[in-house]
Amino acid sequence: MKCIVTGGAGFIGSHLADELIKRGHEVVVIDNLISGFREYINPKSKFIEKDVNNISTELNGAEVVYHFAADPNVRFSADDPKRSFDRNVRTTFKLLEECRKKDIKKVVFASTSTVYGEVPVPTPETELTIPISNYGASKLACESYISSFSHSYGIKGTSLRYANIFGDRSTHGVMHDFYNKLKENPHQLEILGNGKQDKSYLYINDCVEASLFASDNQKSNYDFFNIGSSEKVTVDKIAKLMCKYLKIQPEFEYTGGERGWVGDVRIMLLSIKKLEKMGWKPKTDFETGLKRYLDWLKKRK
Repeated sequence: MKCIVTGGAGFIGSHLADELIKRGHEVVVIDNLISGFREYINPKSKFIEKDVNNISTELNGAEVVYHFAADPNVRFSADDPKRSFDRNVRTTFKLLEECRKKDIKKVVFASTSTVYGEVPVPTPETELTIPISNYGASKLACESYISSFSHSYGIKGTSLRYANIFGDRSTHGVMHDFYNKLKENPHQLEILGNGKQDKSYLYINDCVEASLFASDNQKSNYDFFNIGSSEKVTVDKIAKLMCKYLKIQPEFEYTGGERGWVGDVRIMLLSIKKLEKMGWKPKTDFETGLKRYLDWLKKRK
């Protein structure tokens, strides 16, 4: 089966492309390399260096489009809301239009837990979506367009609402931020907010497995799934575990407030009962995943 992976040179997209190739599929990676890395691209895939806004014939013959190209930064969407809109909403709409014209049967979309905003936890898929960040709003708008195209044109659509995904090839997020700060100054660590932000994290291997499991086993023409773990971890605990593993004892310095930045959700834990009832559950515990990620960061130039 021919699969298109937009953003296939990025963190999750590159791991997804690897797994699709391992399963015997023909994979075309489309990435403009603004935030992706050429070294992440599987050599067994066909790579097209291009912005998703400008693709058309590149989709010819494809059966599935995994749309993982996006502006991934929640934190900076408050400073530049137009960037989130352009790179997420506008790009997704243009891609869906091309999928409609090319009669592509299936679109799988990388969404986010931030579409919910601040809601009771653990949060099921039935919870109201009231995003508090521009990033979350842009992703929810994308979900809405995928739903409308699914119902209007028969494209099977899947939205994957990710918790915080971490692991090899990740170049943003709290762990990456802490690692770089500690590498620069092992005696002091700045922690955004008060350190009590408490969220769910999922290791990349489990994320890819859950993503394919959800889209492959989906019954309805459009559906959305929480992709996360059943445990949450505070920012303070992440900092302490990282320092323990790196064998350093820095002084923690907090910026204050309940949030790390404008739009930061303080507490997040997705309910994954929907996927569990279908037969999936995560395999990698948080500390094991963290050690693997830190090993990768230490080896990375």
